[in-house]
Amino acid sequence: MEITPGSAEPRFPGFDVLDQAHTWDSVTAGLVLGRLSPVQPLRFFSPEEEPTARALVDRLLAQDDDPKIPVLEVIDLRLLERQGDGYRYENMPEDWEAWRRSVSGLDADARVATGRPFWDIETTEQMRIVEAVHELDDDWHGMPAVRVFSLWLRYACTAFYSHPWAFSEIGFGGPAYPRGYKNLGLNRRENWEVAERDAKDPIPWVKRVEQARQRHADALPGAVSERGIDSSPAQDGQGSAAGLEASDGDART
Repeated sequence: MEITPGSAEPRFPGFDVLDQAHTWDSVTAGLVLGRLSPVQPLRFFSPEEEPTARALVDRLLAQDDDPKIPVLEVIDLRLLERQGDGYRYENMPEDWEAWRRSVSGLDADARVATGRPFWDIETTEQMRIVEAVHELDDDWHGMPAVRVFSLWLRYACTAFYSHPWAFSEIGFGGPAYPRGYKNLGLNRRENWEVAERDAKDPIPWVKRVEQARQRHADALPGAVSERGIDSSPAQDGQGSAAGLEASDGDART
């Protein structure tokens, strides 16, 4: 049976990317299947940093329910081995330093707001703090907030969508080599692909995304919405702090 992250009903019922592993070349198959191995203890993040770093990536990816993809473990190994993206903005420190400073910054902000560290506060409070970084057009703890948020998302999304469970969630058959694809075109599927459950036109969904983004902006303390009305904090703490969730769909759909 397929495994997809979270508790939502699978979008592609019955599809399990592991059923396609026999079509991948041996080197690629070994690499992808190795991501299902038991997770190793963190070695970059300290025991004090781990719970805040883990809460951060869970909020960014809306990983609110089990099973969860071990995103932080992938990030931890990258930072330990200094595997960056191959570039660095002039006004940003090295990625590994930026991660440490930003985790510390989240704890500092949470203590100012609540008297407790970031990992120990309610999900809604965590989202407000992360969203405040997302919305800030200035420096945050000595780093440009927009660059910090981009760093978080790049690492988190790369780790998430490299995992076979994420492949199954989005109906992706994994590496195309050497099999390839032949049925190219709108609504044309390979014989191994599965139709999406309750597929929707993406345009209305995009509108829901923008509405959700505005709700997150409204949830910030003292926020004034685009409608010019003082807004009150949202009551629903589920979804991603990036504001990419919709009220009736998963944040990653």
